[in-house]
Amino acid sequence: MNGENSPDACRIDVWLWRARFFKTRSLACRFVEEGRVRLHRDGAEVRLDKPSRNVRPGDAVVFAIGGRIVSVRIDGLGERRGPASEARGLYSELG
Repeated sequence: MNGENSPDACRIDVWLWRARFFKTRSLACRFVEEGRVRLHRDGAEVRLDKPSRNVRPGDAVVFAIGGRIVSVRIDGLGERRGPASEARGLYSELG
């Protein structure tokens, strides 16, 4: 989970914010720091505890928000926090 400035990786807090799961990046940071996000990569599951942890396309993240479990595969990292239609293209829902 290194490659801090790698073009094929993004901080989990930034990605959650860009994908519009959280209104602010600081809310996303707090959520991650509380250990409420799980990362699935290469068959391994890891609880993310630091907002600086990187995610890449192909990773899956699972978390509970608003009384529901969200399980998504990361399809893109995004360049900015854009409109909802753009944010929706950053992930695919997993069954």
